[in-house]
Amino acid sequence: MSGEFHFNSAGQVHELEMALAKSGDWNNSDVTAVIQRPELLSGFLNVVRGQAQIVTVRKHVVTCACGGFLSRLGSNWSEEEHKSRGTMELEKRADGQLYINGRKVERHLSPNQKNDNVVNGNKLREELESDPVLCACVLGYLLQYTEFIPEDWKAGSTFFWGTIFRYRRGNLNVACLDWGGDQWDWNCYWLEYGWSSDDPAARLASE
Repeated sequence: MSGEFHFNSAGQVHELEMALAKSGDWNNSDVTAVIQRPELLSGFLNVVRGQAQIVTVRKHVVTCACGGFLSRLGSNWSEEEHKSRGTMELEKRADGQLYINGRKVERHLSPNQKNDNVVNGNKLREELESDPVLCACVLGYLLQYTEFIPEDWKAGSTFFWGTIFRYRRGNLNVACLDWGGDQWDWNCYWLEYGWSSDDPAARLASE
């Protein structure tokens, strides 16, 4: 019952101390935290008795580095522009949407893309210049961990304007995420093309 536990001997206390030391990670602050939160020990007791398991939660982090997507394009390509957003932690919440560093990722349309309008890619790039658009590093990560991609992204193509690529012939391109009917894939589009309401930009929502 609660409040009735006692160590059998001072030796048992020492053995526990030695076990904590052997783990290589414990320090006095950790012990103090456990003392202040005894419910943690209740959870660990369930593990000891085989009634629960400890599962390591892996954080999904993207490092927005230059050249991160170039290996997919080949030697004929280079980066014209790359807007780094540093280290980004991805999560998919209960609403089914993607969040990065706690901010929702939205599929943004320029006013010039709405109502059946089409805007040239170079003009759209200018419009998005100051927007928190995502780079191709995020696209590469989503292709690796497709479970983070929201279901509604299957409609249309989602563009990652934070990275602009140049083909060896001089053409500027931007990469996008596409749903092919049975799997996710990517593509690159020349900025001379037109962008419609089916071609939103992936960007962070306002805080």
